[in-house]
Amino acid sequence: MNIYFRPLLWPTIFSILIFALLFSFGTWQIKRLFWKQALIERYTTQSQSNPIKNPSELDSLKIKEFKSVEVSGSFLHKDEIYITGKTYEGNAGFHVITPFNLSNNKIILINRGWVSEGYRNPKKRKFSLVEGQIVLKGIIRFPQKKGYFVPENDGNNGFWFTIKPNEIINFLNLTPNQVINNYYIDALRQGEKLTLPIGVTGKPKLRNQHLSYAVTWYGLALSLLFVYFSYHVSSGRLSFKKKDNNE
Repeated sequence: MNIYFRPLLWPTIFSILIFALLFSFGTWQIKRLFWKQALIERYTTQSQSNPIKNPSELDSLKIKEFKSVEVSGSFLHKDEIYITGKTYEGNAGFHVITPFNLSNNKIILINRGWVSEGYRNPKKRKFSLVEGQIVLKGIIRFPQKKGYFVPENDGNNGFWFTIKPNEIINFLNLTPNQVINNYYIDALRQGEKLTLPIGVTGKPKLRNQHLSYAVTWYGLALSLLFVYFSYHVSSGRLSFKKKDNNE
């Protein structure tokens, strides 16, 4: 079979560039898919493992993210702050971040969970201000990374968008050598009944849509090829003819 192909210069250059771009987006999503699957597996493994109960172990530099903990101590409610822009089942609100004084007098930040706008003021939810020694169950989380379009934290004006322990600790003027500042703890929900603040369930809720995104990008790349070659066929610049053995 003989193939006759006379590609147009600029449409060909344009199609090659766009195809390469679409294909690279699809490949990047496949890489993100494998990364997200590994993250979910690590979250599940660490959060369901035997919890750290000895507070002295929390100072270890080898601490792993998502590791479960079960420690005793007391909340320092007067120093709580609020991370804005958080939702629960479609309702806008805040995450309450509260310093927690461990039994060995070290302090660590606890993300106690979500409250609505109406309960941001602790005076309206005195029932949530647990006093005295308690046993807290949670999951270790490393400092959050600020998104590209997320504003910087502005503690002086009460605007917090990202959980960065160092920034929060400095703002609260907590003694550095008494504070664990390389991570924080997400508090787990206790019991079936929801109480404020609403903590995490301990089950991964990480969106994993990367496969569908990859299929979309690859599909667009294939569609571009189809349009490109179809145009050349219809304009007579691409044709397929059986080879004539008598020639």
